[in-house]
Amino acid sequence: MLSFLYYIFVILYVTVLVILSFIVMVVTLPFDKSRKAVHEISRWICSIFFGCAPLSKRTIDGVENIDKKKSYVIVMNHCSQIDILAAYKIPLNFRWVSKVEVFRTPFVGQLLWIHGDIPIQRGNASESMAKVLTQGKMWLQRGASVAIFPEGTRSKDAQIHRFKMGAFSLAKEAEVEILPVVMTGTHTTLKGAFMNWRNRIAIRVLPPVSVEEVKNTEVKDMAQKVQAQMVDALAQLRSEIAKK
Repeated sequence: MLSFLYYIFVILYVTVLVILSFIVMVVTLPFDKSRKAVHEISRWICSIFFGCAPLSKRTIDGVENIDKKKSYVIVMNHCSQIDILAAYKIPLNFRWVSKVEVFRTPFVGQLLWIHGDIPIQRGNASESMAKVLTQGKMWLQRGASVAIFPEGTRSKDAQIHRFKMGAFSLAKEAEVEILPVVMTGTHTTLKGAFMNWRNRIAIRVLPPVSVEEVKNTEVKDMAQKVQAQMVDALAQLRSEIAKK
């Protein structure tokens, strides 16, 4: 019953903020090319989503590795649909790369469109890569970061699997730093259709990969290196949580 009331509240709240996001986008578009104002509303939505479950926790560390004046290609592990909501804890203005099916989801799809996120068709690798590079560089040039799940799909066992090349090709072509981020706990946020009211989500921002290293490293080698770093960081994060 509590989960049902919670979902009703969230739907009503999100509906209002989707409308507000559209209004803000139209009003600020002439002078806010990076859609930072719209992004902040998305952060409000996610804060309410998690904040209405007072016994749950969503924490982040490693924010000292972030320079808010820079744009990054952000790469994150992916094991739940909750990952996108949890990631708004990261103190950066960013655009998502997401499969086109998500854009057809009521409320969520409209918000992604307003937000300026990048839809890709997973069945067409060449077209998807072209869109990631073209639209990704556009947003990076406007001062926003671009967030990508390099595994390309959700992990069924909550472990990190092989990375695809898109995020690393974008960083190399745009000549920007790669910001690795690991998170855990999103896969336990829901118990079937019900909220896990005592859930804990932990996010860790790793040191960025410099532009020089991105430029001087082959895309495949960079993907493998960042994957290995993230595997180790995720294991360490989970170990620290288990000890608390």
